[in-house]
Amino acid sequence: MSNQHKHPTISFRISDAERKQIEARILASGMMKKDYFVRSCIYNRICVVGKKETIYPLVQTVNALYLQILDMQKAFTSSDRNIDTLPSSDDIKELHTEYTNMLTAIIDLLDGAKYLWEGDRNEQQS
Repeated sequence: MSNQHKHPTISFRISDAERKQIEARILASGMMKKDYFVRSCIYNRICVVGKKETIYPLVQTVNALYLQILDMQKAFTSSDRNIDTLPSSDDIKELHTEYTNMLTAIIDLLDGAKYLWEGDRNEQQS
């Protein structure tokens, strides 16, 4: 039991300057480090410049999820279906979670791109 973790750990390397900036923000927020990092990763605006190298992996991931949904649909609508070939409730919940998380991330990325595009447009007009 001592070698089991409830949740995976995420770690990354940062420079001393980045560490000091992050620690200052954590201190100013009044939050615990863990809570600050989780909220920063989930709720901060993401700005990505759309390029083939960025977009293509997203398209592949969404396509893979779509194919999983089609497989599930076929399992439910097939004329020769039986209880052993149907996806389990856990399988359906897991796919739902993966699909929701990926679509939310993509919408956030597109919203960030919209923000960048509107900023460029406003600069051009002034």
